[in-house]
Amino acid sequence: MKKVVKAFIEIGKNLDYDICSDPDAGVSFMLLGQGKTIAEAKQDFFICLEDMKNSYKEDNVEFPDVEFEFVYDIQSFLKYSPFSLTWMSSATGINIKQLSHYTTERKNPNRVTLAKIQNAVNNFVADYSQVNFL
Repeated sequence: MKKVVKAFIEIGKNLDYDICSDPDAGVSFMLLGQGKTIAEAKQDFFICLEDMKNSYKEDNVEFPDVEFEFVYDIQSFLKYSPFSLTWMSSATGINIKQLSHYTTERKNPNRVTLAKIQNAVNNFVADYSQVNFL
C-alpha cells in the first residue's frame, strides 16, 4: 500500500519556489526541489526522488512505496494560480486588499479565511470540470 507523503510548496526567501517533503511523514528520507516556477521546482523534486531511490538501491535497501500530495501555502497559491485577486475576492467575499496582503505575506489568513479560499477553488473546479464545448 502506498504511503501518501505531503510535499509543501512555498515561496522561498529568494522568491523562487521551494518544495520539501513532510519531515514528519514517517519515512526515512526528505526530498527538496527548487525552481523559478512551480513546474521547475516539481521537476527538481522528482530528480531528487530518483537520486534517493538510486541511493537506496546502492545500499541494498528497499525504497518505500510512496506518492506525494502537493500542498500550497497561500502566498504561493495566490501567486501561481490562474485566478485573479478580483475573481478570488468575488468568489470568497474576502476584500481584494486583504488578499493582496496574503500574496505579500504582510498578513496571514486564519483557518476560516483559508477555508473560504479552498471552497471557492474547489467549487470552481467542480463546476468547470463538467464543461463541454460544441
